[in-house]
Amino acid sequence: MFPLDVGPEVLLETDEQRQLRVVLRDLLGESCGPEDVRAQVDSPRGYDQALWERLAGEIGVHGLALPEEYGGAGYTYAELAVALQELGRVLCPAPLLTTVVLAGHALLASGDRRACARWLPGIASGALTATVVGFLHPSAVTAEQGPSGWVLRGDADFVPDGEGADLLLVMARAPDGERLFACEPDGATSDRTPRTVLDPTRRQALVRFRGARAEPVGEAAQAAGVVEAALDAGRVSLAAEHVGGSGHALDAVLGHVSQRVQFGRAIGSFQAVKHRLADLLVEIEGARSASAYASACLASASPELPLAAGAAAVVCTGAYRLATTEYVQLHGGIGFTWEHPAHLYLRRARADEALFGTGDDHRLRLAGLLGLAG
Repeated sequence: MFPLDVGPEVLLETDEQRQLRVVLRDLLGESCGPEDVRAQVDSPRGYDQALWERLAGEIGVHGLALPEEYGGAGYTYAELAVALQELGRVLCPAPLLTTVVLAGHALLASGDRRACARWLPGIASGALTATVVGFLHPSAVTAEQGPSGWVLRGDADFVPDGEGADLLLVMARAPDGERLFACEPDGATSDRTPRTVLDPTRRQALVRFRGARAEPVGEAAQAAGVVEAALDAGRVSLAAEHVGGSGHALDAVLGHVSQRVQFGRAIGSFQAVKHRLADLLVEIEGARSASAYASACLASASPELPLAAGAAAVVCTGAYRLATTEYVQLHGGIGFTWEHPAHLYLRRARADEALFGTGDDHRLRLAGLLGLAG
């Protein structure tokens, strides 16, 4: 049953969303093909700065779901989900997930208007990149009052896009409990070391704070709720990316099995291959529905969001795992080569399975939300 504020009609794509998808697919098709992605991840920045600026300036992707008073377009998360699907479809390594979704949503959820007015316009314009620290993994970061304000000390590992982010939103232990802090890191008081990770399109770093200046965001009592709200937004966003990546994998496999001839016929005509593709299509369609519902819940601030986000995480992660597995296997020997893009999608799928918790973590949380946990 749909909650009152999220009816079935909101799951349908609007004309504006379709137009946005067409524009993004054209742009990303020109500048984010497999070889472009390889070049971007090998660059010092890890993504294409020109593409980042075009996404923000020409299309306004960064500000789609941000309020107009902070430089955004005032649309909803449903429009941003379209962009995330298209970026996931091409494995675009730009830090949209960390900057706009995690950091941007955390600022909004904090209710701190001063902090929002200071940093959200930069996020909306593409001038500022950001990420979160201590949200996805426990950290040993503490906050203390120094002579000129708050300072951060301690380490946080595997921070997504932590090496190059201009702004860090940090969950730290303060004397009055855990609090959220904003830090603009500098080389004198913050060390950021890139980590070698499975998915090169989503960089992570070890961040060490050595008396880094920081400003509190929101109130101490609400910090845990802000983190959970940002993580639910992240789960929904990752589900949208997985729908896009799964769609690419299915299209690539269909193209290959339609052209690859064995025993005098296209391999896609063999019943065993048809069955596997049919199973994959069913999984992906289920993922599309779960993702669309979760996006609608986030867009409308529905109380069903935690359930929808958890369900989307389970369903979309599973579909992406299957899609990337078939992407490799149904391409035969070429699918296992370094030159073929299939392994990039496989790496993204496997790494993302643990980004916001494993499938078992999500199921356990869902059981608790539904009162089924023992």
